[in-house]
Amino acid sequence: MSAENASAARRGAVVLLCAVQFVDVLGVTSATTAVPEIRKGVGGTEASASLIIASYAMFFGGLLVLASLLGDRFGHRRILLTGIGMFAVVSAAGALSSSVIAVVATRALLGAAAALSVPSALRLLLAAAPEGPRRTGALALWSAAGAAAGAAGFVVGGLLTQLLDWRAVFWINAPIGVLLFAGVLLLIPVLSTGSAMQRFDVLGAVLLILAVMSLVVGTTLLEAEGTRVVGLTAIGLAVVIGTAFVLWQRRARAPLIPADAVRSPNLRAGTLVSFVNTAATSSASVLVTLELQDALGLSPLQAGLSLVWLSVAVAVGAALSRPLARRLQPNRMGALGLAAIGAGDLVLVVSAGTVAGAIAGTVVLGAGLGVASVAGTTIGTTVPARLAGVATGILNTGAQLGTAIGVAVLVVVSISTSAALAWGIAALAAGATAGWLVFRRAVPAEE
Repeated sequence: MSAENASAARRGAVVLLCAVQFVDVLGVTSATTAVPEIRKGVGGTEASASLIIASYAMFFGGLLVLASLLGDRFGHRRILLTGIGMFAVVSAAGALSSSVIAVVATRALLGAAAALSVPSALRLLLAAAPEGPRRTGALALWSAAGAAAGAAGFVVGGLLTQLLDWRAVFWINAPIGVLLFAGVLLLIPVLSTGSAMQRFDVLGAVLLILAVMSLVVGTTLLEAEGTRVVGLTAIGLAVVIGTAFVLWQRRARAPLIPADAVRSPNLRAGTLVSFVNTAATSSASVLVTLELQDALGLSPLQAGLSLVWLSVAVAVGAALSRPLARRLQPNRMGALGLAAIGAGDLVLVVSAGTVAGAIAGTVVLGAGLGVASVAGTTIGTTVPARLAGVATGILNTGAQLGTAIGVAVLVVVSISTSAALAWGIAALAAGATAGWLVFRRAVPAEE
């Protein structure tokens, strides 16, 4: 294969893998605007809405680390194909659901399929894009795809439900999954990780999954006053299980998360940045949609369309990260992105109650998210090759937990006090993390 053809093949692989990221993250929010119609269609109660929304995020966030290690053991291409195939089949089954239990089970399985796909897709993307500008460009596209999908999900779900039927939210995934499956077979080569595990930490995997799932569902239940006691109980259970997981990891002969991954300063920093990125932006955008509907009288679809500008801004910010990476090292670029996120949250504070202010604030924080996401992923994946697989799972878990915890905490603050105070807290978190990154010492990956 000529150099030109090889380069074209790599670009095609990167675009395809980013499409996997987009579709899987889209599933987190695409059903949100369809929930009222789903409940009517299957005879669900108001209490079932939280389960429909949370089940996807619970399994997605809970299985990411395990899925990344399965990729190391059985091959990332194989695990990616498994996840995509499962996503297509389960989506078709979900479209035929006739009960709340079936819908919740479908959403949970779709979350599990997404968890299988995303870490392996990112690991394969890192392999397809060599170090330097090409990798920065690939990560920019990856970050833009993920961040834009989160905002676009509200619009896609609303459009499909309004124009067709809530079942279309599930049906659409089936043909897309088939196309992605074929694309992976054609464009993505087998990656030899060289890190197959001799032992598998089953207990560690179970404890981590239960801890993350309990935390995600607990924070989701905090948002409604009637379920806060149950939510706090689930969070307490997550703390207990999480503590048990940490203690077990210190004793296990082959821990689920290798000790050198825990000690990696870059992986820790990248995970923190990923967490704050989503905590300060996903929560802000959710509050914007609530403000636009509850205070300003916009329909769910109109509110969702207002967030299209967030997706555009994320794409612009991610595109800017490539020239910025030539001038700034990742810590400084991450600080710049987080400072913009904080500024966007402050715009929301001072312009609360206006559509123009809501759009302006989300545009600023969206641009910041595009830059900060690339920086956070770059920092977190600047690790030895043997840790690249687990790093992708940990980074994505950090982002999912940031979304769950950020949305829950700031929605409670908004209900108890005001949306302005909630946006102010998000701005403070983003600003403090930006300040820390400015003074953080750059650490190269060491083999």
